[in-house]
Amino acid sequence: MKRRIWFPVLALILSLVLLCGCGASGPVGGGKYQNIHLVMAVNGTDTQIDSRVARYFAELVADRSGGSVTVDVFPNDQLAGGNATKGIEMIAMGSVDLAAYATCTLAVIDSQLPVATIPWSFDSYTQAREVIDATGGNYYAERLAAKGITYIGSFHNGFRQLTNSKTAVDEPADLKNLKIRVPGSEVYMGFFRALGADPTSMSWSEVFTAIQQGTIDGQENGASVTSTAKMDEIQKYMTIWNYSYENDLFIANTKIWESLQPETRQLLTDCAKEACNWGRDALEAEEADILARFAANGMEITYLNDEQKAAFAEAISDWKGGMIERFGEYACSAFGITK
Repeated sequence: MKRRIWFPVLALILSLVLLCGCGASGPVGGGKYQNIHLVMAVNGTDTQIDSRVARYFAELVADRSGGSVTVDVFPNDQLAGGNATKGIEMIAMGSVDLAAYATCTLAVIDSQLPVATIPWSFDSYTQAREVIDATGGNYYAERLAAKGITYIGSFHNGFRQLTNSKTAVDEPADLKNLKIRVPGSEVYMGFFRALGADPTSMSWSEVFTAIQQGTIDGQENGASVTSTAKMDEIQKYMTIWNYSYENDLFIANTKIWESLQPETRQLLTDCAKEACNWGRDALEAEEADILARFAANGMEITYLNDEQKAAFAEAISDWKGGMIERFGEYACSAFGITK
């Protein structure tokens, strides 16, 4: 569950951010890096991959700068009172120095950013990494630059799977009228509507209770997020279909980023890219163990084969074609997405 902090505490933290977050000074005592304290915001809980990547990044920076450069990480969008939209506004305005957000969340500032979430755009994590590092990252950088944000790197949020409390899902008809929580993304909402489900946009902090109370039947997320949110404790069925790839973008406020001295900026770039790849490796390595634990604890997991996935792909083909047209050739070509 996401935590909210009392507004007096928030005001104090924000004042410290304004005093310290942009307080760059020259190298101290002849050191290579300037003495600076930075603030990084992430949306996930303490144990989710974005928080883990951010903390690993902070550790790398502190170690390699000899303590001259420090990064404080705030999970759960604490600085924005738990509101991801406000958190993204803060990174764009420079109230926060660094951040990591999923592309579907960043859609609040640019609806073109979640293009790679179009269903079945990638066959594997390896393909996703290669495409994003080759051409996709340049696309993200271009779009974010127009918003005053600098793109630094990308890491997996995970291939999104489905869990629910009602029935095993292995064909399109099984989704009819299922109430599924999705992020407020036109891609995810449209996908489930095309399959006859009843998608609902809801704050992630409300999902666990909503499932318990029967307000919704299920949710869709990567195995890692599903695990850290303890969805296996309240959901009986899981479908592994890798229907959409989601990634988090490691970003910085451009004015703050460009105010840094070149050596410090390069240190942060190198540490961010290393942390992103560390996060990718960690998420890939842990997924099999997570699913094995789910099964051992009684969750019924359905792994769709290629023929079954093809049935879902056929059911959404017209809608997917519309999405490709909506994002346009330039955006889709950056990720190798075709009809």
